[in-house]
Amino acid sequence: KPQVAFFERFGAAGYAALERVLADAREAGVLLIADVKRGDVGSSCDAYADAWLSPGSPLESDAMTASAFQGFGTLAGALGHVTEHGKGLFVLVATSNPEAKAVQTARVPDGSGGDRSLSAQLLAEIAAFNAEHRLTAPSNADATAVGSVGAVLGATLNFADFGIDTDAERTPALPVLAPGFGHQGASVAEAGTIFGALGAALLVSESRSVLRGGSAGLAQRVREHAESIHSTPGRVRHG
Repeated sequence: KPQVAFFERFGAAGYAALERVLADAREAGVLLIADVKRGDVGSSCDAYADAWLSPGSPLESDAMTASAFQGFGTLAGALGHVTEHGKGLFVLVATSNPEAKAVQTARVPDGSGGDRSLSAQLLAEIAAFNAEHRLTAPSNADATAVGSVGAVLGATLNFADFGIDTDAERTPALPVLAPGFGHQGASVAEAGTIFGALGAALLVSESRSVLRGGSAGLAQRVREHAESIHSTPGRVRHG
């Protein structure tokens, strides 16, 4: 999950390095999430999606992060790549920076005469898209279908404050990209308590606490994650 901003700050040289990272990862068969958090309207958003999700693009990734605070419909171009090319999308829904809470908890119409938080509305729109474009589950009997569009939910948040129900089951399962573990304070061992049913397709994101320790630190965190996964409640499935 390369954080594109730290490449972009170096201009053309940074993008050249990023293209090399992406190419090497694709060659190694590693799934790629471009952490670009792009969001705009019309042709601009379409162009962002073409850059990061088009097959054959030098920046091609398996999924990208996106902002839909200008309206979920602005992601139409990216959603087209989801349905046509099997790509993924992770939409910012509830983020851990304190400046975001006032916006993400604002009340918006829910389409049925009531209202709910903006975060809850985005989750509902994501779930509706996944249900409409549901993929066939793998053939093994224990597998559960997972949606192609997911949510970015900060692991350090109290989701009740954002009007998000962590007990509600979603079919297909909602992919959740969850920053906030490690350096930011959340523990993988507590993932089941934090996310509840939202943890059915959880991708734990941890960077600084891994990178700081070099290869030895990475090996240690892998061991700790493995132990946590085995001790986490069964309905949380880690990616």
